[in-house]
Amino acid sequence: MIIPDWQHPQNIQAVFSTRQRGISTGKYQSLNLGMHVGDLPEHVAENRQRIIASAQMPSAPVWMNQTHSTRVLEIDYPTPDVVEADGIFTRTPGVVCAVMTADCLPILMTNASGTEVAAVHAGWRGLANGILEEAVACFSGEIMVWLGPAIGKTAFEVGDDVVSAFTRVDPMAEQAFEPRQQAGKWFADLVQLAHQRLNRAGVKQVFSSGLCTYSDAHNFFSFRRDGVTGRQASFIWIK
Repeated sequence: MIIPDWQHPQNIQAVFSTRQRGISTGKYQSLNLGMHVGDLPEHVAENRQRIIASAQMPSAPVWMNQTHSTRVLEIDYPTPDVVEADGIFTRTPGVVCAVMTADCLPILMTNASGTEVAAVHAGWRGLANGILEEAVACFSGEIMVWLGPAIGKTAFEVGDDVVSAFTRVDPMAEQAFEPRQQAGKWFADLVQLAHQRLNRAGVKQVFSSGLCTYSDAHNFFSFRRDGVTGRQASFIWIK
């Protein structure tokens, strides 16, 4: 596990899983937490139990079926049901919010009083369409945010369509893109794009892991790097 390094209230707990110390094999080796990627369900179930025990979670996490939407769902009790959303928000202590990733940006959020938390899945589509703004709107008071490991700015190649999706909302977003030699191709910085969106939404306390999933095959799954692969996850809850 990685324990996020950020300023947050003492009653808030957050962890990020690496791909180490699980039982999955082959392309999913080893702590794959994704049930939807083709791994053996019994392996994923055991992996999930291991991270629950290691992190001393108060309940099983609430998992999402993530579709790059802008839907943030409020959950007020632990549920085994997979919810249709790309963000989970709660005010209830003991509800563990989870977000799975394999290059997209996992985002954990809390308010300064430690009474509200959220876990958000942010690929470029979600960021461009306003998933962070939807999440921020759920909160009261000052917000603190942790941006977890995601594909780095020297590995995430995109086209003109992605650039225009951001710059038509905020011309300053072009600063997060670096042109490549091939016309119409850019390197995109997901972390910078998230920073820009959060700052525009009034969030000033933003912390980043600085870790790249694509370049670290030992610790992280990466869809861009491997295609068929597992998923790591970020978790946050109110103690």
